[in-house]
Amino acid sequence: MENFENLVRAEFAPENTYLNTASNGLLPERTVAALQDAARLRAEGRSLDPLFADVETCRAAYARLAGVPVERVAAGATVALFTALIAASLPSGAEILTAEGDFSSVLNPFHTRGDLKVRAVPLEGLAESVRPGTALVAVSAAQSADGRIADLAALREAARAHGARTYVDFSQAAGWLPVTAGEHDYAVTITFKWLLGPHGVAFLVVPEDFGDLAPVQAGWVAGENPWDSCYGPVTELARSARRFDSSPALFGYAGLRASLELLEEIGVDAVRAHDLALADRFRAGLADLGHTPVPAPGSPIVSVPGLGRLQPRLAEAGIQVSNRAGNLRASFHLYNTAADVDRLLDVLSTSG
Repeated sequence: MENFENLVRAEFAPENTYLNTASNGLLPERTVAALQDAARLRAEGRSLDPLFADVETCRAAYARLAGVPVERVAAGATVALFTALIAASLPSGAEILTAEGDFSSVLNPFHTRGDLKVRAVPLEGLAESVRPGTALVAVSAAQSADGRIADLAALREAARAHGARTYVDFSQAAGWLPVTAGEHDYAVTITFKWLLGPHGVAFLVVPEDFGDLAPVQAGWVAGENPWDSCYGPVTELARSARRFDSSPALFGYAGLRASLELLEEIGVDAVRAHDLALADRFRAGLADLGHTPVPAPGSPIVSVPGLGRLQPRLAEAGIQVSNRAGNLRASFHLYNTAADVDRLLDVLSTSG
């Protein structure tokens, strides 16, 4: 615990009460320094080779976090683009099962294709709704709006029983919840929330045989030898998931390298225990105030119906939370303390 606190104290010094990691995580000091170094490298006209090396360092670090071989990890920019890659692989008329109210990046590419059958059911009924003919189940591991956690084990078993593939978005989970990417056909995450990285980096874990994916967005980095694939059609696609890469936003990887190093030093289990203790403290305080959050046990995201209207007032008081569909959403991460929770509860107690 002492090492945890020392590391956090050295890396974070927010000037407000920041309880909004479900929107954006705070950048550690080492990450800010890495971004500055990367910008200076380019400003001075030096070789960018170290920044390209950061891409592979981050890919390997995420593979360790996700528990999969690095050869299964593709690097890109957004969840939506990776969802589009998966959507493009499906035959016309295929059925995709989704959770009602899930984040749009997990859903939209299946809808906009126009010739797929997309079915939405309540999150709690997802596993039992898999049926013969379901081609793919797409869901977030933790719901962005309210923190509810999907029963991924039940979903995996139901999908296997009916020959369906699974696509899981860990964007609201990676960094505090163990990532079980190897247990699913496809698993995706962005890295600017609980993984504490800059914007512009996402990872997709694919099957060893790539499933049915075709690298429809392949650019020069998709080649087995990227620097030999800059001109003309690619002669050999990468033999790994790198064939699904998009051209890297180098500064993002420079910063993310430092952020992932910090998380590995602390450990996801320690982060999870810390985050959930704070969320439980907030839930208990809400009960004392007569408020009932959306049930989401085991989640550091707490959503309180009807209190979203207070978000501007809380911002004026220096407390950063989100208003999601009329709900107040607070999210707790490693840089938060019990004092942050108590300050939020104190302001809520006087806000009506």
